[in-house]
Amino acid sequence: MAYLSDEDLRRMGFAALGRNVKISDKAAIYGAEQMRIGDNSRIDDFCVVSGRVEIGRNVHIAPLCLVAGGKPGIVFGDFSGFAYGVKAFAQSDDYSGETMTNPTVPAEYKAERFERVEIGRHAIVGTGSVIAPGVVLGEGTAVGAMALITRPTEPWSIYVGNPARRLRDRSRNLLAQEQAYLAAEGPA
Repeated sequence: MAYLSDEDLRRMGFAALGRNVKISDKAAIYGAEQMRIGDNSRIDDFCVVSGRVEIGRNVHIAPLCLVAGGKPGIVFGDFSGFAYGVKAFAQSDDYSGETMTNPTVPAEYKAERFERVEIGRHAIVGTGSVIAPGVVLGEGTAVGAMALITRPTEPWSIYVGNPARRLRDRSRNLLAQEQAYLAAEGPA
């Protein structure tokens, strides 16, 4: 995988850009001036990232993901990540048929939903999952592959299914590893 150079990243005009950020030269970034990306984060091939997006440190967005922050935004907590093909939306059309849909139609004829999405620290979302507007994934949430997440999740829990349902608790053992990693990394 080829990544953009540090100079290329600076030229894109991000609102904030941390150290050691890697973005594939095959990713599509729209509205970089609205985006903040923390240290050691990575966006892989064929991702589309748009709108207001805040990415913490050590965040990974795997190939083929869609992160549509729109106006309300999507926030990734530190050490969170999306597996292949995850899609997250902070805004959506009304599919009921009561109003018109799609971006070619003026706003007065539509009833779009605009709600911020939050991905908690150490949350991980499995391949092919979809996250709806307004969802808050609690810290440490793990979502299985192909899940549809339409509601907030409980911290340190595992979710599966369509719609996603809580399966069981998730171990917090990784928190000790986080502390060891940060200590080894030293001061910023």
